[in-house]
Amino acid sequence: MTKTKQAKAVDQEMNLQDRIIDAIQDIKGKNIVKIDLQSLAEAPADWFIICEGESTTQVRAISENISKRVKNEMRILPNHIEGVDGSKWILVDYFDTIVHVFYPETRNFYDIEDLWSDADSTAIADV
Repeated sequence: MTKTKQAKAVDQEMNLQDRIIDAIQDIKGKNIVKIDLQSLAEAPADWFIICEGESTTQVRAISENISKRVKNEMRILPNHIEGVDGSKWILVDYFDTIVHVFYPETRNFYDIEDLWSDADSTAIADV
């Protein structure tokens, strides 16, 4: 298999959550956590992906990169994007997967990980 075919095969295997995490890492998003909500009946989605940027500019850039990469590489548009104006907490909604991009102080205040602590979570290493 040629390198191009190998790259395409790997690219097709990447699921939505992996693609979102990769897009966050492109912009140097920090403290990424993936929460599996599938076993919780009251959950608003199957997955939460939570991360933070060091400035409102970075928070906005992360959310824009997620939308752009998922659209270009998977042909999926978000159902809804919220919070771009203030860029302290941007929510990107893909129905089954909801991405929360936070400014650090806002993330600490809302503490979503603690609210959903009964779900399985995976911390993703910063790059």
